[in-house]
Amino acid sequence: MKRPPSYEQTRFHYTYYIYTSMKRILLLGSGELGKEFVIACKRKGQYVVACDKYDNAPAMQVADERRVFSMLDGDSLDAVVSEVRPDIIVPEIEAIRTERLYDYEARGIQVVPSARAVNYTMNRKAIRELAHTELGLRTANYRYATSYDELSAAAAEIGFPCIVKPLMSSSGHGQSKVDCESALAKAWECACEGARGDIMEVIVEQFIPFDYEITLLTVTQKAGPTLFCPPIGHVQKGGDYRESFQPRAMKPEHLAEAQSMAAKVTEALTGAGIWGVEFFVSEKDGVIFSELSPRPHDTGMVTLAGTQNLSEFELHCRAVLGLPIPGITLERQGASAVILSDKETDAPDYKGMDDVCEAERTYLRIFGKPEAHVGRRMGVVVCWDKPEASQDELRDKCKSLAAKVEVV
Repeated sequence: MKRPPSYEQTRFHYTYYIYTSMKRILLLGSGELGKEFVIACKRKGQYVVACDKYDNAPAMQVADERRVFSMLDGDSLDAVVSEVRPDIIVPEIEAIRTERLYDYEARGIQVVPSARAVNYTMNRKAIRELAHTELGLRTANYRYATSYDELSAAAAEIGFPCIVKPLMSSSGHGQSKVDCESALAKAWECACEGARGDIMEVIVEQFIPFDYEITLLTVTQKAGPTLFCPPIGHVQKGGDYRESFQPRAMKPEHLAEAQSMAAKVTEALTGAGIWGVEFFVSEKDGVIFSELSPRPHDTGMVTLAGTQNLSEFELHCRAVLGLPIPGITLERQGASAVILSDKETDAPDYKGMDDVCEAERTYLRIFGKPEAHVGRRMGVVVCWDKPEASQDELRDKCKSLAAKVEVV
C-alpha cells in the first residue's frame, strides 16, 4: 500500500499518487549518461529527481526536480532521501557514501542494481577480490598499495610496465601506465589527485599485452534471463573513452567466454539493471576480466546510433522498472567519437556543429555541461551504416566529424 501523501506532495505531485506505475526515482549523479537515462524514464512516465554536486548538470536539465549537494556527505544524502522519499535510487557516479545504500534498501527502497553491487563495484579492490578470488575469473596479476613505499614494492613484484589506478575513480582519472621505477612517484601523485572518495589506496596491475578490449553490456532483469548486447570495441587514452564501435568482431568462443564471465559476476552482485563489463581479449590467450560498472557505460553511447533495437539507456530503464525486454538484436553497425574541450570556460559555446549536422547517418549530442575544462568530455558524435559497410571507414568518418566541433 502506498504511503499517504503530504499536503505539498498532493499539491505538486498529485498524478504520482493516482497512477501507481509512476515511480519516484532519485538519480545520484547527473552527467551525460544520467541525462539519457532520465530521457528514457520520462518517456515511460516516471518522476525523476536528479542530484549532483553542481547546479545545472546535464541530467538536471531534463529531470522533474534537482538537488545540489555532495553525495560524499552522508548526512546530506540521508536528508535528501528522507525529503524526496524515492521508490528507486539509481547511483550514476562513484562519489557517493555508498554504505548508506544498505540502509535505504533495508527500508524498502529499490537500489539499482543493488546496494551490494554498488558498494562492490565502486571499489576496485572489492570487485577484483570477488572476480578473481571468489569466482575464479581470469584477471591480470595485481597488488595493492596505501603509500608510495608500498607502491614501489608492489610494482617490483608485478614488474614493468604496470598500470596504477586509484581504488575509486571514473573515466580514467588517476590512471597511468608506468614503464620504469623512476615514473612511480608521478603515478602515485596522479592516483592521489584522481581518486574519488576518501580511500587513499591504489591497485597495481600487470600490463596485459591484449589484442583489443571490449565492453559487454549485460542486462539483468527482475524476471527474465540475463541478456547481452553485441560486443562494443573501444579505444581509450589515459584510461578514458575516446571512441567506440559496435559490433566488435570476435571469435565465437571468446564471446561465449566473455558472456559466461559477465553472467557469473553480475549474478554474484545481484540486482536488475545494465552493467558495463570490460574485458581484454588476446587472440592467443583468450579473455581476461578487467572492470565492471553497475550502470550505463560511456562506450555504450554508440547505441544511440540505433545499432541495436534498444539503446543501453532504454534497456537500463526497463530493467530498473521491471518492464519486459523481448530480446536484444543488432540492427546496424555504428561508431562514436567524443568531443573534448581544449580550453577553460564557464560559458561554453560550440562551432563546427553545421558540419556534423550536414553529414548523413549522423547524430550530434552536446551534453550541456555548464563549464568546460581542458580534456573534459563535452559531447559525442555517433554515426551508423549498413552491416556490410566498412567499419574502419565509419570510425574514421565519426572521428573526423567530432574533430570539427570546437568549444569556444
